Amino acid sequence: LGDVYKRQTQHHCVLLKKFDPTFVWASPFGMSRPPRLFFALAAQMSTFKRRQFGFGFVDHNDITQDFPQLFFARPAELVAPDLIGCRLVKRQDDGCLLWGVIVETEAYSQDEPACHGYRRRTPSNETLFGEPGRFYVYVSYGIHHCVNVVTDRSDWANGVLLRAIAIPGESERVAAGPGLLARRFGLDRGDDSCPVTGEHDVWLAPRPVSLASPVLVTTTRIGISQGQELPWRWYLQLSRSISRRALGDRQPSFDQAWSPCDEGSV
Repeated sequence: LGDVYKRQTQHHCVLLKKFDPTFVWASPFGMSRPPRLFFALAAQMSTFKRRQFGFGFVDHNDITQDFPQLFFARPAELVAPDLIGCRLVKRQDDGCLLWGVIVETEAYSQDEPACHGYRRRTPSNETLFGEPGRFYVYVSYGIHHCVNVVTDRSDWANGVLLRAIAIPGESERVAAGPGLLARRFGLDRGDDSCPVTGEHDVWLAPRPVSLASPVLVTTTRIGISQGQELPWRWYLQLSRSISRRALGDRQPSFDQAWSPCDEGSV
């Protein structure tokens, strides 16, 4: 079969490197060679596709779809709940797409004390005062990075913190918190001010049809010393990837919980 097998389809290109023909003949089940060849090739192609697009159901055109910038030209408290169910996508160095479903967000605005732009405009928070539809990445307590999306309008500090993401095929807690999220996706200050609409190696993709109407929990923000009373945190109720659940909201059992691998609706 040669060193490289390439097949173009309408949705994507599958590149299969160094196909191992010894896998075909080593099967103990006594199949004839043509069926063995077919199933072995299908198995290796399936493995590559899972590595490229993640486990679970996802359409390549869907996950690379551009997000309209007008979506972000609204106050953070309106955008934040609408981002639940959307996907954060990163094109990695090898061309593979790492993606996950946003399951928890928080809103921040210049007119409340928990916002970075509440007191003044500085070089470090300049992006938050910029045009909507860009990533605002800052360092928290000098330890970890936090990823936000700028919203509303220019010259007004307004944004949505991405608190947790569920990644198909990985531990449910691997990105259950702002610092863990940034670490898993490899995001840092170098991604600050980059557009979220597809012109960069990291972008946001809209909700899939299966998450068109997710059931959300609305509660207060966490990890702040001021403005705790505002109910500006939202999360996907059936997700087990939430950083911290609201008081009295029990974690769903494994058989009841939603997974990013699910094809059905929430």
